[in-house]
Amino acid sequence: MKRFFPFAIIVIVLAGALAAGWYWWKAAHKSPASEPSNSGIPAVPTSAPAGAQPQHVRGSETAPVTLEEFGDFECPSCGLFYPVLKTIEGAYGSRLRVIFREFPLTTPHPHALAAAHAAEAAGLQGRFWEMHDLLYENQEAWAKAFDVRPIFEGYASKLGLDVERFKQDQTSEAVDNRIFLDGLRAHSFGVQGTPTIYINGRGIPYEEFRTVEALRASIDKALAK
Repeated sequence: MKRFFPFAIIVIVLAGALAAGWYWWKAAHKSPASEPSNSGIPAVPTSAPAGAQPQHVRGSETAPVTLEEFGDFECPSCGLFYPVLKTIEGAYGSRLRVIFREFPLTTPHPHALAAAHAAEAAGLQGRFWEMHDLLYENQEAWAKAFDVRPIFEGYASKLGLDVERFKQDQTSEAVDNRIFLDGLRAHSFGVQGTPTIYINGRGIPYEEFRTVEALRASIDKALAK
């Protein structure tokens, strides 16, 4: 029996490592309900993972208001929020900074993870926001497709990307890590659905950002502080 003891220890250690790896994978790819909740928006924890770096930012670094969105490109509610936010960005200009975080909900949205990979791959060529906009503007079309790969490659070509590099980057470790790190940040916040919005670190209920008027009121409140 003694000669089998070292092998038993090895098996136990490997099993533990696999279990730990599975736990962290599930944490990053957990798929909560896609519809946003109007209650129980968690506060930003005092110590939270930074998320993917460099973060995807649109707007002035000196803006007095920062809006951080955890989004899913296939989420219908995110698709409805997209034009609301675009309108607000145009209205507030240098007073508003927007940060986007990946939080694909893979169970209700079969193409959400592929869309996140496409956006991040475009980001490696400096075109994240352009791909972000194309994905939301054409959400209804690609969300119904059986195979989204040629569609996303078409978007890459439209944006003038190196398509062969884009195809390779979609499955790269760099892209996987960015989505994973944004997921860790989301879970540390207690994010449960998309879109989830924070304005200057305060969680905003869905009813307070679902329309242009509601979001404007939330931003004006932050500006007044």
